[in-house]
Amino acid sequence: MRVPGPVLSLLAAFLLVQATAAAADLDVSIRFSSNEISVIHDFFHDYHLDNHVDKKGGKKGSKPLPPGIAKNLERGKPLPPGIAKRSLPNDLLVRLPPVADGYERVVIAGKILLIEIATQIIHDVLVEALLD
Repeated sequence: MRVPGPVLSLLAAFLLVQATAAAADLDVSIRFSSNEISVIHDFFHDYHLDNHVDKKGGKKGSKPLPPGIAKNLERGKPLPPGIAKRSLPNDLLVRLPPVADGYERVVIAGKILLIEIATQIIHDVLVEALLD
């Protein structure tokens, strides 16, 4: 069964409105704490020294994201569809307090993001932790 083009356009517009509304309702209390920032910063400072990681958070020679996609990795915006995410290293996870229910910390293109799992909305971004 084929879905008519206008129905698909209407569905896409509805989903866009829902994502925009979710971003407008961003819970400002869901952020990295100063303790989390300190632990993450210290870990990656040591990790860079031990593992020869480049200043963008990847192994030396890894390619950066295209500028248009990288620009959208901001607080309040949804993650671009299909973007590759990595989880934080286990050695770091054991040092951090548990993340709030329904959220996860991920690494994308040298940034550590705190995202809402259900909506994929970015609630906080740490850039400086990996760029030190």
